[in-house]
Amino acid sequence: MVNIAVLPGDGIGKEVIDVGVDVIKAVAAARPSFEVAFEWLDYGADRYLRDGVGLPEDELYGIAERNDAIYMGAVGDPRVPGSEHAREIVLETRFRLDLYVNLRPCKLLDERFCPLKGKTPDDVDFVVFRENTEGMYVGVGGVFKKGTPDEVALQESVNTRKGVERIIRFAYQYADQQGYSKVCMSDKSNALRYAHDLWQRVWKEVAAEYPEIESRHLYVDVLAMELVRHPEDFEVIVTSNLFGDIITDLGAALQGGLGMAASANINPDRGIGMFEPVHGSAPDIAGQNKANPIAAVATAGLLLNSVGKPREARIIEAAVERALKEGKTTADLGGTLSTTEVRDFLVSIIPELAAEV
Repeated sequence: MVNIAVLPGDGIGKEVIDVGVDVIKAVAAARPSFEVAFEWLDYGADRYLRDGVGLPEDELYGIAERNDAIYMGAVGDPRVPGSEHAREIVLETRFRLDLYVNLRPCKLLDERFCPLKGKTPDDVDFVVFRENTEGMYVGVGGVFKKGTPDEVALQESVNTRKGVERIIRFAYQYADQQGYSKVCMSDKSNALRYAHDLWQRVWKEVAAEYPEIESRHLYVDVLAMELVRHPEDFEVIVTSNLFGDIITDLGAALQGGLGMAASANINPDRGIGMFEPVHGSAPDIAGQNKANPIAAVATAGLLLNSVGKPREARIIEAAVERALKEGKTTADLGGTLSTTEVRDFLVSIIPELAAEV
């Protein structure tokens, strides 16, 4: 039995996560050996506005004990302008559960969706590993003389030897295990002389342990340029929290937009990960049944693969590929279907795909 905690989130998060759950249920129906149970949780803007609760620490640990994975929708609501609940739900889940690996596959499934001229699925197929628990996002800093002409704002980047080494080492282990031949480490060590000198030294030490893998270093601004010029040169990329946040959105654009981008937050030494599509909650289109659910469904595939169900994950991947190939998509991808109509198509083809995969 695979137990999945579902936090639908806000806005379109609720709509697309519903689709992902229905797709997982369809896979379970087609694969009798795969049993799944869902625990639905109401943490989000509505709960926060009602009783001031984001996601309490003790409840998070309870969720982790009861479940094998957390499936989370986009969090964010204009009624909470400071997004306090979003930080507690998303960032604190990563920090408290020590989910130090953010895995973002950037794979083009159909060349129609790539904004780069002449690029094919063979050219855009790489994975980004973003350090997920340190860097600029730890919340270390402060404001002095706020609201005055002399205001000073400080935001510190925290980089530890442990944190840097484990994400770099995981990227190389992943490349080795999955048969990739190239790893690129990206930093800004020419400007961030202390924090990213640590990245440089650790990377060189770890890379030396994998002589069969081609190791490459690029400053993050150069990496952004090269991803646009020659995405086919990249297989595995590893970088810091802030830079990974930016580079993965560039990667999402290359594969067709944020509506296509799946994401996993994991710690290989823990029993639970958090899986979320990375698009926002899009309150401007929430409730209109036109949100693109592909990223949420692809994320469900990452979740199943992580909990030891690779065949079931492949069924979901095949269903997504089929929907894109046949144009069974929402308007942002050139289709004419609603969110629920995309769900209905995916669910309808899963029994056939389950027999083939």
